Amino acid sequence: MCCRHYADRNAGACAVGPCRQCGLLRPKNKAAGGTVSLFAAAYIKYMLAARFPVKNMTGGVMENTADKMTDAAEVKKPETVSRNFIEDIIDKDLAEGAYEKICTRFPPEPNGYLHIGHAKSIILNSGLAKEYNGIFNLRFDDTNPTKEKSEFVESIKADVEWLGADFGDRCYFASNYFDTMYEKAVLLIKKGLAYVSTLSADEIREYRGTLTEPGKNDPDRDRPAEESLRLFAEMKEGRYEDGSMVLRAKIDMASPNINMRDPILYRIAHLTHQNTGDKWCIYPMYDFAHPIEDAVEGVTHSICTLEFEDHRPLYNWVVQNTGWEHPPKQIEFAKMYLTNVVTGKRYIKKLVEQNIVDGWDDPRLVTIAALKRRGFTPEALRNFVQLSGISKANSSSDYAMLEYCIREDLKMKDARMMAVLHPLKLIIDNYPEGESELLDADNNLENPEMGKRKIPFGRELYIEQDDFMEVPVPKYKRLYPGNEVRLMHAYFVKCVSVDKDEDGTITAVHCTYDPETKAGSGFAGRKVKGTIHWVPAKESFRATVRLYENLIDEEKGVYNEDGSLNLNPNSLTVIDDAVLEPALKEAKAYDSFQFVRNGFYCVDSRDSENGKPVFNRIVSMKSSFRLPANK
Repeated sequence: MCCRHYADRNAGACAVGPCRQCGLLRPKNKAAGGTVSLFAAAYIKYMLAARFPVKNMTGGVMENTADKMTDAAEVKKPETVSRNFIEDIIDKDLAEGAYEKICTRFPPEPNGYLHIGHAKSIILNSGLAKEYNGIFNLRFDDTNPTKEKSEFVESIKADVEWLGADFGDRCYFASNYFDTMYEKAVLLIKKGLAYVSTLSADEIREYRGTLTEPGKNDPDRDRPAEESLRLFAEMKEGRYEDGSMVLRAKIDMASPNINMRDPILYRIAHLTHQNTGDKWCIYPMYDFAHPIEDAVEGVTHSICTLEFEDHRPLYNWVVQNTGWEHPPKQIEFAKMYLTNVVTGKRYIKKLVEQNIVDGWDDPRLVTIAALKRRGFTPEALRNFVQLSGISKANSSSDYAMLEYCIREDLKMKDARMMAVLHPLKLIIDNYPEGESELLDADNNLENPEMGKRKIPFGRELYIEQDDFMEVPVPKYKRLYPGNEVRLMHAYFVKCVSVDKDEDGTITAVHCTYDPETKAGSGFAGRKVKGTIHWVPAKESFRATVRLYENLIDEEKGVYNEDGSLNLNPNSLTVIDDAVLEPALKEAKAYDSFQFVRNGFYCVDSRDSENGKPVFNRIVSMKSSFRLPANK
């Protein structure tokens, strides 16, 4: 527990956030199968110190207990295992013999691309199955043919597999259970627990009542079971128009839970289904179909988000009255909310349809396909989910934390290459014309196992425009007339003159170099304060580089007062004439690199061609997000 106040797991503090009573945090960062790491403990310390200062009753700041928590986490061995509330429920069920083998599922509706919120559910459900040596299913909840497309089915499969969730050959479709659902609906009618209603949609809404007033009985509520059976069969045969009849459950029109007031189980819809074609013209409602799908597959724990908490009584009613030996149990957890991003399918769809973004996988979005295309990794997303935690309390995670996770994942994996985004020619006047040499460069100084590579070096190079100033500002340590700097992996060079065009724009910088200062030679005769990167002018190649920022204007928030999205006009900058070192020319889709002094980049999977890679910036080198150093 985070503190002595964290007694109620269903109403206590969120996994990363202060206890509502004392303000302290608990290191509960296990998404599925992990432990509380020093990384997580440090993050908690950061959140408390930077964002949740704890005040005493007089307004003064109290002692930061998170410091002690972090220090303790660093000293104690082994690390303490923290279990989330879902694991506690599963442990209890297994101990009591309610289930022999755990089965979880991820049940997306194929009406759009998955986003980072879905990633949390995928990682949680598949992680629990793995932790308990159970089974994880992928099931498409395709009960609404008005919005579903096979394109979305294929994209969802790809996303789930990419995240590393192993569903084996257990890819199911709710539509494959339509016969079973129909049989269970007939069973309810025979039991007197369902009836065919001829009320219109508006009349059903009127009869339902309000949150403060009970509903009224449907005039057809006492229709004989034999008559409802006949009408339901005729509905299935296609004899009636859309909206003319529905099948309703017979529960309690005075229930304080409005979901229990004789909910609709089936409606008529003469539509072609993406999986079953024209076989059916009646379709089950989600609240009826979902528990039956879980029961058919042997799901033990149906884990969903908090908006379904009020639907749980109906879920239980369905499985209890349709006859299942081991009915599944529904458990709700908090959604993943991310600051200053668009996650709602409705808004993403609008952005796509209005051509504001380049499709569902536009790297400025946080769909899983977009994150993959931009260069995020499954490992980074899993770490992010773990840090965000699993709880019953809604909370938001900082987008900067997601960026932190990808930097942490890539910094030891990616080769550190040289790329000049805004080139300025540099000419070494005393380097022999027509000659060149190959210089050694470490692929990653922090990971020697990645080895070295050769970089061509000659008389003419390109450097970044920002690495030269004709009239330097105070404390400027890079190249300017009379100043000497090191060219990364190469030599010391000193600026001696510049070339300008008719407008006075600098077109080239002239330098001299000292052959004795070659990198790796052990030269110690003098030191320079600045090091800049470069690429060879002759062997380098031109490429398109895309710089991405948040799609949303962070200073103004996600939504305007009228509900429209507050878009950032500078969310995409395209550089068409970046100059890159030659080794990058053969990079393939999804290959990622660190461009030194710039950021992490990934080869675009859609617009790149062989020998003509297009690079997307995953994340910059700089970050506003910091974790405190371990003491």
